[in-house]
Amino acid sequence: MRGIVPGLGTPSPLITRLPAILQEDDFLQRMLPAFDDSIAPVYSVLDNLSAYIDPHLTPADFLGWLAGWVDIEVDEAWSLEQRRDIIAGAAAMHRRSGTASGIRDAVHLAAGPGTTVEVTESGGTTWSSTSGGTLPGDEVVGVRIAVGGVTGDLDAVTRRLERVAARQVPAHVPCTMVVTSPGGGSGGAES
Repeated sequence: MRGIVPGLGTPSPLITRLPAILQEDDFLQRMLPAFDDSIAPVYSVLDNLSAYIDPHLTPADFLGWLAGWVDIEVDEAWSLEQRRDIIAGAAAMHRRSGTASGIRDAVHLAAGPGTTVEVTESGGTTWSSTSGGTLPGDEVVGVRIAVGGVTGDLDAVTRRLERVAARQVPAHVPCTMVVTSPGGGSGGAES
């Protein structure tokens, strides 16, 4: 609870829950409102629980707690709006984790608005409609992630995006990250 709100009423005062004979007792009529005052914030939180677990409505200091619920490591470099969007999309990201679209969306959310993300993968299976024909794709499994339009310190952004990609790309798949700024500067590495 965040604190006591003066004058906050309770929807169900404790005195009304007592048998009729006890409701007439003078001592209980004076004592039970004190408990109503202390339990009113609990009712308020429970009545508005959806506002606490919706990342776009919850107070900023609750976002870290909420991120823990959905297994997201909050990066301090993310803006408040980025944190809210990433936490809100966490369930969908976890569902598509390891897929090209899941990797692209996770990296795009971490890179921020105004960036472009392209994920190229070697493919999970190869086949040919011609018997004995050459198979498309690479023999070596791998993922290449190209992020464009990044502003700020490219090395720091690259490290941050590599951490995000490492949580999304399957552990046995090598990943190459290339990050470029609008001016054409680049950073990146293979992991």
